[in-house]
Amino acid sequence: MAKKEYEKRTEELLEPIAAAAGVAVYDVEYVKEGREWYLRAYIDKEGGVTIGDCETVSRALSDRLDDEDFIEDAYILEVSSPGLGRTLKKDKHLQMSLGESVELKTYQPIEKQKEFSGILKAFDQESVTIETGGVPRVFARREIARIRLALDF
Repeated sequence: MAKKEYEKRTEELLEPIAAAAGVAVYDVEYVKEGREWYLRAYIDKEGGVTIGDCETVSRALSDRLDDEDFIEDAYILEVSSPGLGRTLKKDKHLQMSLGESVELKTYQPIEKQKEFSGILKAFDQESVTIETGGVPRVFARREIARIRLALDF
C-alpha cells in the first residue's frame, strides 16, 4: 500500500474519533525521517487544542490503527496541533485562511525571488492569489512549493 493510501485510511479512521473528542482533523501525513517512519495526525479546534485533546485522540486512534493493522512498516504515531505557522496543503486549509497573512515559496525564482508574503485573497484549482502592498499577485499552483500562515509577532 502506498503512502497516500495510509494517510487516507488513517484520516477515515480519525474523523469519528476527532468528532467525538470535539476537535477537527486538520491533516494526516506519513513521512520518513532518517530511519524512522512517522504517522502524524494534526487536529484543531476553535481556541486551539490542548495536550489533553491530543492524548485523547492519540489513544483512541492508536487502538483503531492496531485493530485495522494496515500499515506494514513500524512507525511512530504523533497527534498534535498543526501549529501557528501551519502549512496550507488542501483547499479546506486555504478556505479557512482567506484574509490571513501567508508566506509562499515557489520552486523556481520568479522575478529573481522564491519567497513571497501577503494576504491570501483567493484560490482555485489552478492558482493562488495573494495581495502584497495592495497589489494582487497570482501564482500558478504548480509553481508553489509551500504556502503557510505567516507568524506575525
